[in-house]
Order: sequence, then structure tokens, then C-alpha cells
Amino acid sequence: MNRIYFDNAATTPLDKEVLDAMLPFMTTHFGNPSSIYSYGRETRLAIETARKTVAAQLNAHPGEIFFTSGGTESNNTAILSAIRDLGCTHIITSPIEHHAVLHTVEHYDNADIITRSQVKLLPNGHVDLADLEELLELHKDERCLVTLMHANNEIGNLLDLDAAGAICQKYNAIFHSDCVQTVGHYPLNLRNTPVHFISGAGHKFHGPKGVGMLYINDNIRIKPFIFGGGQERNMRAGTENLYGIVGFAKALEKAMQNFETDSNYILGLKRYMKAELEAKIPGVAFNGDVDGRSLYTVLSVAFPKTEKSEMILFNLDIKNICVSGGSACSSGADIGSHVIRAINNNPNMVTVRFSFSKHNTKEEVDRVLEAVREIIC
Repeated sequence: MNRIYFDNAATTPLDKEVLDAMLPFMTTHFGNPSSIYSYGRETRLAIETARKTVAAQLNAHPGEIFFTSGGTESNNTAILSAIRDLGCTHIITSPIEHHAVLHTVEHYDNADIITRSQVKLLPNGHVDLADLEELLELHKDERCLVTLMHANNEIGNLLDLDAAGAICQKYNAIFHSDCVQTVGHYPLNLRNTPVHFISGAGHKFHGPKGVGMLYINDNIRIKPFIFGGGQERNMRAGTENLYGIVGFAKALEKAMQNFETDSNYILGLKRYMKAELEAKIPGVAFNGDVDGRSLYTVLSVAFPKTEKSEMILFNLDIKNICVSGGSACSSGADIGSHVIRAINNNPNMVTVRFSFSKHNTKEEVDRVLEAVREIIC
């Protein structure tokens, strides 16, 4: 039986056109972009062309785009820079952020460098923007960093970036958003969005692993975050991930060109699976704002806990079906999901995250549904 891959929120397969764009820079166009001879000049041009492509897709200025190793580095850099360079002494985040944010904030708090608070969540898992404003009012005498993800990687809830950014503007707060689940999946217009930093990662939208981006708004100035050579306009030293950067730009460009078609198709799969689960699995429920402001790629399903459902991930794997219990970013650590605990701490339910891509089919959904019924019912 062919393997079914329904864990696209963890990573996506590399697109063939993206690989084709990368291959010349893995073989014949191998020059170091810092070299002054022709091999170096052609690879330098490829990086700057990729930067312009990424900026155009995000409606940003090329000088605001910095390439990194991925979302984790970008998140860490934004938080460190806000503290070190922008004078932020208090950080406001939420209990459902990615660990790349939560653990970074916790580190600086434990080192007594900053203080922190967490915004409340509404019953459907959305950030309570009224509480965000109350927290900013409470700390109005401090420079605050607000770091809230655009879309949650486990339950799919989408933050209203404009509304959150407007509140941050009102209190002169620095606003960072982890957009790892939305760069490449939604059109972003950063010229008109009140945000100082956003993070993205290529492997979430059929690009290569090991490459990401950090958007830094032109209105702020930060110091280098990796020291050494003069790469990334003296901000991030180290020889650039040339073919990764080329692949990131190609994947983003293709994703945005096909956004309408792909997003409608994937949303159809999600809605179909939700309806079939409701019809065929007694007691099934869904985490987050599944029918509202939610990622079209993610369906977080809560099954009633039984001896059978407790082993559902293992049994689906035996049937060559790849899904997760939440985030795949802490593999090997069976400690449960901090996101599910924050929104629905019901010990009688077992959560499975199904996440879809343009490569999935309705036939695959039907096969997964049948497998779930065999395992649970």
C-alpha cells in the first residue's frame, strides 16, 4: 500500500520545479557569493534576485528581507534583537506559541533580562485581543515586545495581524509574528501590515529545509545577529545557503501564483474530512476555530479516549498513514501538546492533527477515514 502523508504542517515535499531551480547552484553555479570573480558574481546575483522575488511576494522592500536557516533562528533573532537593540524589557506572548518562541522568552526571563506575561485565550483558542490591550496598558511605562503567531501549527487558528498590530502601535510596542505556517500559504502585504518582524520557513510550502527568512521593518535598526563576515548586508555572517535561498524564492513565487486554486482545493479536502468524521465517528470533536478563522491546511481532531484510540498514531503508522498528535517539532519527547492543554485540557480525548497539501486527494481522505474507523470503532 502506498504511504499517505497527512502531516504537511510539519513539512512538505519539495516541489519538482523548485528542485530544478536549485540544481544548477548545487552543480555548475557553485561559486562563493562573496568572491569577486565571475563564479561569485553569478551566485551573488542569484541571491539578490531571490531576495527581490521574496520581497515582491510579501510586498516588502528587498532590504527588509534577511535569509536565515529557518523559522527557529528567525524567531530567536527577532526576540533577541527586540531586547538587545530596541530596549524591550517586557514580553507579551500566548500559551500556544511555538516552542521556538516560548522557550526563547522563558530563557531571557529566567536570566532576569526581561519580565513576561501571557495573553488570555478565548474559548475557541483565539488570542483575546482585549486582554492584549489590557496587558499593554498595564506595562505602558515599559517598552514591550508582543510576539504572537499568525497561525497556530497545531490547531490552525489565525490571528488578525492588522488588529493585533494596531493595538501594538497604540502602545508603541514592538510586534513580532511567527508566520511560519502562513508565509507561502496566504498573501501577505507587509507594507500595509503594522508588524516589525515576521518569520518564515521554506519547507512549509514545498521549498527546501534549512532555509528561512526574517522580515525586519525598515523603521527599526538592529545590530548583527551572527558575527563574522559581511554576509546578509553585515547582519548574518557565514557563507549563504545559496541553493536553499534560490529554492525558497522559487517555492514562494509558485505558491503565490497558485494560491487561489491550491487553497480552495485543500480547503475542500479539509471540509470533506471533517464532515465524514462527524458522520461516521461517534463523539468526535475538533480543536480550535475549525469553521471560522483557521488554516485551510490543518484539521485538529479530538477522538474519545479508549484503549483503541490511545494507540491511534501508532496504528495509523502501521497502515502507512503519516499524521501527528500535534507539533512534529519535539519528536521523541512524549510530553503531550502544550497547545491542546491550553485550549482543551480534557483527559478523555485524544488529538490527531491531519494537515493537507496540494498533493493529497479525496481518495486518500477516504482511505484514512476507513483506517480510523477500523482502529477506533
